[in-house]
Amino acid sequence: MSTDGTIHRLDFLIESEPGIQIWLRQVRRASGLGPPVLLIHGGGPGGIVFDLPLPGYSLAEDLVAAGYTAYCLDVRGWGNSTRPQALREPREHNPPAVTSEEAVRDIGAVVGWISSVHGGERVGLIGWATGGHWAGMYTARRNETVRCLVLLNSLYGVHAPWPLRAAFERPDRPGVFDHGDGAYRLVDRRGLLASWDGAIPTEDKSEWRDRAVAEAYVRESLASDPTRESRTPPSMRIPRAFQLESYNLSLGHKYWEAAAIRVPMLVIRGDRDHWSRPEDLEALRAELVNTPRVRAVAIEEGTHYLFLDRPERGRARFLDEVLALLAES
Repeated sequence: MSTDGTIHRLDFLIESEPGIQIWLRQVRRASGLGPPVLLIHGGGPGGIVFDLPLPGYSLAEDLVAAGYTAYCLDVRGWGNSTRPQALREPREHNPPAVTSEEAVRDIGAVVGWISSVHGGERVGLIGWATGGHWAGMYTARRNETVRCLVLLNSLYGVHAPWPLRAAFERPDRPGVFDHGDGAYRLVDRRGLLASWDGAIPTEDKSEWRDRAVAEAYVRESLASDPTRESRTPPSMRIPRAFQLESYNLSLGHKYWEAAAIRVPMLVIRGDRDHWSRPEDLEALRAELVNTPRVRAVAIEEGTHYLFLDRPERGRARFLDEVLALLAES
């Protein structure tokens, strides 16, 4: 357990299924528990990005300051959770690893554990990018366990243009996903920052993000993979099934139906996001017909990394919208 005097952190391993342990961090006030909120990472780094050790840039601490208890998890294959056998072998030996079905099982195990700790309370979910897709898929099946749902920069099953589609296709067969890279990809410092850098329309990236935030993001992300130093330059393994499934989502394949969700929702994206599309926001706004409340928000000039950008570049607006939903629900 670590503490800054007012905030305590505890790390746990939760069994998702036999042989699969899921890392979970609890961030709470020293005085006790508040309503629970689970932060769900996407297809980049794991849950540690929600609790960077920098004042003003831990989303988990922001939630605690507002009276909640925050939780960050690593889905299997990420960070401190169990890495499936496919991630311990040469990547070309196996197909893309860690499907949405597996991620949803991990989320379900963690939500159940959190609810038991909080006396049966429902859990608020905040999913970033693919984490939003996983959270939506879970909620569509288990509304009774969820207090409210936030999707940040997430794809939905809409057939619409997607700039990343070409990067995931076979060069010789457009329209067919390229399985050639196998079970996982390797991402180094440059890869971790590439899309963030590309979204910022100025040469001086510090206009959008604090330099210390970028350094902490890279440092903590790479540190989450114990094999990082075995490669030059140091890199982290990231399961690839999310890329295959995101490719399918971009072509209109639906893994879950928005109409199945019956909890209050916030759908939010930055208009400089490289991952989600305006069409995803529009489709969710139209199809979330059974939610008691839904708010769809586009943040001008916001990037994929809204919760790590400077407050005036979208972080403050994002946090205000999230806290409003939590308070209302």
